Amino acid sequence: MTVPRVYFPRNLEDSDHFELGKENLRYVKSVLRMKKGDRLMLFDGNGWECEVVIRQITTDAIVVAVTKRYSPRGRGIFITLIQSLPKANKMDFIVQKATELGADRIVPFLSSRSVPRLSTEKTRLKIARWQHIAVEAARQCGRADIPVIDEILSFEEALTQTESESLNMIFWEEETGKGVREVLCDQRYDGVKAISVIVGPEGGFTKEEVTRAGEKGFVSVSLGRQVLKVETAALTILSIIQYEKGMFGGTSEGKDSR
Repeated sequence: MTVPRVYFPRNLEDSDHFELGKENLRYVKSVLRMKKGDRLMLFDGNGWECEVVIRQITTDAIVVAVTKRYSPRGRGIFITLIQSLPKANKMDFIVQKATELGADRIVPFLSSRSVPRLSTEKTRLKIARWQHIAVEAARQCGRADIPVIDEILSFEEALTQTESESLNMIFWEEETGKGVREVLCDQRYDGVKAISVIVGPEGGFTKEEVTRAGEKGFVSVSLGRQVLKVETAALTILSIIQYEKGMFGGTSEGKDSR
């Protein structure tokens, strides 16, 4: 039986007992209907996980004891999804699925064809919602870490949000010279430790934006003949990266227990 997972954003390294407060009380008692002696998996969002057993349940807290502790897995390629804001609530779906597909960082930005123009308050609420979605997606899919969700940036700011020695790609429907697999399999990028990808809004990028990205070191890349919806494009790109870089299903990704 699958052990339920609970997000517990505290230091999981320094104690053999933890007290789960009110933020987890209702979920464990009323949703999961767990009792004394039942097992849980705690994860802190930074890579640490603990298997615990419930020792005590009160009206205010749940006391658990650690039975096994898992240290963070060795990081493979660090993936940054730089996503132009799409219409409506499509970004919710993108954040959820990007978390499941292993994105380490998600950078929302406004391009010239982005439709949403949010007030300061709406921006704050959106980011908080995306962070919550990322936490829930990580809990559901078994990730011990949670992707970082950045503030909403301008296009120029977004172009600077890459890791050092990163392979940087901008996906453009008018690109005819390079396909994504061709770039990922290029021997020049064999040793990269990070990949950053920029995905545009429903209307795509302007030629001027693609040129500007090229000046900042981004390679213009095509996904093929079909023009994909923005949410489909983002998930397709992440899936291709995971597959081509051998990050799906490898036994080397197993946990190290302590």
